[in-house]
Amino acid sequence: MKIAVLGCGALGSFYGANLCRAGHEVHFLLRSDYEVVRQRGVWIESAQESFRVHPLCARAPQEIGVADLVLIGLKTTANGALPQLLPPLTGSHTAVLTLQNGLGNEAAVAAIAGAEKTMGGVCFVCLNRIAPGKILHLAHGAVVLGEWGRPPQARTHQISQAFAGAGVSCKVAENLQQARWEKLVWNIPFNGLGVAGVVGLEAVLQGRIAPEARRQGCLTTDLLLSRPAWERLVRELMMETIAAARAQGLDVPESAADRQIKRTREMGDYKASTLIDFENGRELELEGLFLEPLRRARRAGVACPRLAALCAVLVQLAGEKSSMVGDEGFEPPTNSV
Repeated sequence: MKIAVLGCGALGSFYGANLCRAGHEVHFLLRSDYEVVRQRGVWIESAQESFRVHPLCARAPQEIGVADLVLIGLKTTANGALPQLLPPLTGSHTAVLTLQNGLGNEAAVAAIAGAEKTMGGVCFVCLNRIAPGKILHLAHGAVVLGEWGRPPQARTHQISQAFAGAGVSCKVAENLQQARWEKLVWNIPFNGLGVAGVVGLEAVLQGRIAPEARRQGCLTTDLLLSRPAWERLVRELMMETIAAARAQGLDVPESAADRQIKRTREMGDYKASTLIDFENGRELELEGLFLEPLRRARRAGVACPRLAALCAVLVQLAGEKSSMVGDEGFEPPTNSV
């Protein structure tokens, strides 16, 4: 397959490198890392197996041309660039697979490439980009992929087999939205609390940052699970997320919370991607990971007070305008139920 990778950070580079090693024609669309990757390739450092590959490198999508598969690993905050990036890469037979976190990404892709070309993938993996062209793989790596708005097709299974042939555990989802919400059971507490924890537990419970609040360090996954009050809040957020999913007719079991916590304990002191963005002063992926899930929960009749409070704190931390909070209804709850 001819594969184009948009967003060659930790996620895109890891899966793109594995597919490249398996013999596929893989093109990386690069900016700042272009010279390093062109000269040295991509190094994947992993306890399972470290390796180096040399993908084809491009600075513009026109240099790549039409691909069989486009993998999107961009931060969702960069989705505004998709109308310029996708058209040169897509033809009548192209599948566009977004591996981005959160809700709404498939709709953004479909608006540009067409619904029939759009797929989504949910990744369960611990990765960090440690230097240009260098990715540290810490744990896991499985992908669940599916079609947007329709059941699996023949190509769904073909792409799944390509991942499996590259050594990546890959399953096909009958219902992509259910898979998305199952991942949110992890994303919401560990990405959200990891950042919001800088202002302390009481602020997160109340959904308000006091002017005199002392800032602390971000909370890695091990800290969130080793401190009883934070672990309790992790579980409460998980159960709200599961309730929101089930209210929408999605069969996300309550046991998903215990399963995700067990998986997370295996990660050690992992920093979720939102923590790294926050520490580096980058724009946070609030929309698809937190704000849109809260909207959908409320439309389904699930209040989610813990998620509402978390959203309020994250919006404040991200420096959003107060008018945005009021317009969208992410004001702090009146109590800390």
